[in-house]
Amino acid sequence: MKYRVNRIDVKSDNMQEKLENFINKMDGDLISIIPNVKPAFLVIGGAAKIDYILVVEKLKVK
Repeated sequence: MKYRVNRIDVKSDNMQEKLENFINKMDGDLISIIPNVKPAFLVIGGAAKIDYILVVEKLKVK
């Protein structure tokens, strides 16, 4: 079995659209989606921000 890890750079306003487009165009099977969560400090307190998403794909063996 072979796997591929893809990186998708996202922002909070386009995250869902980019992920949907990528998943619909995948050749293999979706194994996992891993967000990169970074702390962000705002005036109102702490928060979190997602910079990119890693998508693990299982490739089809020919």
